[in-house]
Amino acid sequence: MATISTGRVVGKWHGAWLLVEGRWTWYRRHWLSTLYSTGLQPVLFLAAMGLGFGSQVRPGEVTGGLSYLQYIAPALLAAGAAQQAFGESSYPVLSGFKWQKEYLAVTATPVSPGQVFGGHLIWSALRLTLAGAIYAFVALFFGAWTGPGVLTAILAGTVTGLACTTPMAALAARTFDEGQRFGLIFRFVVIPMTLFSGTFFPISQLPGAIRWLAWLSPLWHGTQLARGVSIGGVGGWAMLGHLAVLAALFAAGWVLAHRAFYRRLVV
Repeated sequence: MATISTGRVVGKWHGAWLLVEGRWTWYRRHWLSTLYSTGLQPVLFLAAMGLGFGSQVRPGEVTGGLSYLQYIAPALLAAGAAQQAFGESSYPVLSGFKWQKEYLAVTATPVSPGQVFGGHLIWSALRLTLAGAIYAFVALFFGAWTGPGVLTAILAGTVTGLACTTPMAALAARTFDEGQRFGLIFRFVVIPMTLFSGTFFPISQLPGAIRWLAWLSPLWHGTQLARGVSIGGVGGWAMLGHLAVLAALFAAGWVLAHRAFYRRLVV
């Protein structure tokens, strides 16, 4: 806890929420420019794959008797959250250190690097939840949901996104010359993770030699969690296991990112 010259106290959570307030001020003015990434991108995937390609897929054992649209709807919610998390914790975080240097300006006040990182996490969680809610609402008109479990699926998407946010923020905080680093991550990590983590087909259809890669993917665990709470088919213990993996990824990333923020912002 610290005080400024007016005697105002900047508490642990207060400092983080000050950064969120700044983000919200910007978002109110520029929300239209973020509309594509805030829910509409996965909706386009849903329309193309669920209504387009999905019209050629008959309900069967693979989809649990559901239409292909209903099968991939919760998975695309989780996939959209993961993609958004990687995007908003890469260049924007690096910009806070290197280009706009807003993190340096904020930590020149009594706000600490840990509070800056905490504010980033809070804002990311709010954005992920908003994006998931927009996607779920639009997908409702497609007939994508089978019950009220979609409300819990939105939270599953947020958890999935946060499990990707902290490791990416840790990498961005340790990056000084990004070069092709972020581009390579999106090309060789995010895209393959989206395609081969059970989003469009069960990972049981992958060759056994590479199936273990899907098990390491946070998106596979997020997809299973989102499907489990919205359409069922995933056991209770398995759900807890997926949630535990996502929590462990979030915690490990938090430790690395928290340390990196302090190392870079404390002179």
